[in-house]
Amino acid sequence: MENWTKRLNCRMEHEPMHPPISQKIHWHPDLSFRHSYTPRMQNIHGAGALVNWRSLSPLLPAFQGCASTVVKPVPQPAFVGAPLENNKASVLVKLAMLGVLKTTVAPFERVQLLMQNQNAMIKSGRLHQPYNGIFDCFARTIRNEGIFSLWRGNTANAMGHVFNKAIPFTIFQYIESREDIQWTYIRMLVAGVLVATANLFLVYPFFYAGTRLANDVKTTCNLGKRQFNGIFDVYRRTLKSDGIAGLYRGYNILLAKIGMMAALSVAVKPWQRLWLLLLQDNNLARAMVEFGFNTSRKLIFYPMDTVSRRMMMTSGEAVKYKSSLNAFAQIFKTEGVVSFYKGAGADILLNAAFKGSALLTIYLTAVLSAAMEKPRDDGSQPTSTLTIRWKNARDK
Repeated sequence: MENWTKRLNCRMEHEPMHPPISQKIHWHPDLSFRHSYTPRMQNIHGAGALVNWRSLSPLLPAFQGCASTVVKPVPQPAFVGAPLENNKASVLVKLAMLGVLKTTVAPFERVQLLMQNQNAMIKSGRLHQPYNGIFDCFARTIRNEGIFSLWRGNTANAMGHVFNKAIPFTIFQYIESREDIQWTYIRMLVAGVLVATANLFLVYPFFYAGTRLANDVKTTCNLGKRQFNGIFDVYRRTLKSDGIAGLYRGYNILLAKIGMMAALSVAVKPWQRLWLLLLQDNNLARAMVEFGFNTSRKLIFYPMDTVSRRMMMTSGEAVKYKSSLNAFAQIFKTEGVVSFYKGAGADILLNAAFKGSALLTIYLTAVLSAAMEKPRDDGSQPTSTLTIRWKNARDK
């Protein structure tokens, strides 16, 4: 019994100093510096939803969820010696990675937008035959416009997604630096609402341009003519016909969607955490549970996104919806409930492709990090290996 106790104490004493490779991968050196955030500031709003402060790094929830399923953290670890400037570089790297991942899954996003707005394009005369499904949309787009047309509108959409993460992160960095302000619950709630509203206001023109470019189809019926020649041409034509308000058609209902999704996230978060706790030893099952919760939440509010996109399509057109409620009523009356869920299947594939790309990226990064830390045959370490110090909380 005494020998067993000694071995256990020795293991507890030395284990934090020599963590396995998986734990080294989980605790990124450039992000493991200590923060002075208060507990309340860690649960402030960001990008329209209640999230933990640490999840405000510029990665999408799908990417963040994947990262959390790699390994379990060491109990109460503390990383020593990570410089603050490395975190800034890491933020830029993650923003660039987000843009790359969005570019990778851009074909799914364009097909989703084409199917979601096909009825609007038929009414305007840009499309003369509805799509028969996801594969038919892929085939017709490639046949009429070429394979590279699947990335049409991706530049604006990718910029919108990147700024959608960078802007709240920057604002909350400033908020956290204001030590002269006492952050009560009401002030945090107001700050979160204002940040979500301002963030959507700033990035909405990017999503508008991406939507209009993605739905600018080239078919044999319109002699191969495009409606827009690029992002700036979209803005120029919209400002000329509708003014600045034309860039924000559908803004109100999309903002309402973000608020309702945030409220639903707060309600289902305990159940999601319970499932993740029960499946803590199965990383694949945890990823599937997170994907299921996120997909279900998006499908519930998908009709609101459809109404917002359809209102974008009326900018510069002769016939416009009077309001979001008017658009909802007219679509329901003339096209039925099914029209609200056009492109939902492609959206699920889009989320799955993004999740898979993020998991693959994390896996390749883990393999590369493990390979770089592997000692050479002569016992020496590679020159590019980063030396990491680990320190247990009780040793402070």
